Amino acid sequence: MTPRRPIALAAAAVVVISAACTDTSRLDLDDVAVPEVTTTTAAPAPPSADGCGGLPAIASYPPLNPMPPAGTVPAGSTMAEIRERRALRVGVSADTLLFGVQNPLTGRIEGFDIDMLRLVARAIFGPGGDDKLDFKVITYAQRIPSLEDRSVDLVAHTMTINCTRWSRVGFSTVYYDAGQKILVRSDSKVASISELQENRSQICAPAGSTNIDELANYPGLQVTAVDDITDCLVLFQQGKVEAITADDTVLAGFADQDPYAKVVGDAFSSEPYGIAANKDDVDLIRFVNGVLATARADGEWKATYERWLGEFGATPEPPVADTSRPLG
Repeated sequence: MTPRRPIALAAAAVVVISAACTDTSRLDLDDVAVPEVTTTTAAPAPPSADGCGGLPAIASYPPLNPMPPAGTVPAGSTMAEIRERRALRVGVSADTLLFGVQNPLTGRIEGFDIDMLRLVARAIFGPGGDDKLDFKVITYAQRIPSLEDRSVDLVAHTMTINCTRWSRVGFSTVYYDAGQKILVRSDSKVASISELQENRSQICAPAGSTNIDELANYPGLQVTAVDDITDCLVLFQQGKVEAITADDTVLAGFADQDPYAKVVGDAFSSEPYGIAANKDDVDLIRFVNGVLATARADGEWKATYERWLGEFGATPEPPVADTSRPLG
């Protein structure tokens, strides 16, 4: 019999946050419903639209120049509309440890992604701008639609910049570089995605993610698609899938919580994270790029890295900003 394992705190996925969560009890494995899944055999992905126009995928717009002082914004801008509304609506995860997760003790959503959004809120509203963040907890698949229908202004949700997505939304410069790996059981002999492919293994990934798109390069895998990455964790801990694939940052959080799991192999994809906005809100993207440029220069980016990821090794230099995307 497989040893009984507790579900990680992050598996208690939150759908809507309207107030601080007061129930901090741990979930038991038997209390968690099996997520709705779709299983397919990995096959080559169809051609997709290229929104880069020959530019590198990570190329974003130049920052506003000059950037306005914190708490002031250009008249008539998207940022002015946000100030008038008195809320910066942001799409986030509440169950991605280290990047966007709801603290079970305080009810606050916190992590690397969240701290990047806090910097933007302070730049728009000035001191205390953190309190003007209106969090909308969304799934991977809801990230782009939420920007297109303008239910959120920005998304920071471990979201990889790529050319397909540029055809539908706009991105800031890169604020974090990740790579895709696999998580398996601690007693597994598997050491790479290729071995899973050879074994025609059952692997889980969230629908609407670049992670599941990447599996098209490994035909033969039995791919289980779910709404959220923590649904994969539930299935993994229940023994219904052999492995999970996701960005190394996400899997590091899972392995940190589950002594029966480990991350193996080299990264087999590049996952540069950007803050996403509606593609028409170029001024907002440029404003965010100015905020990120300041964070790279004044040490705030490094402080954020050390706060959330310092235990995993030396703090790297911030990702270099590519601002070569032309305006207009």
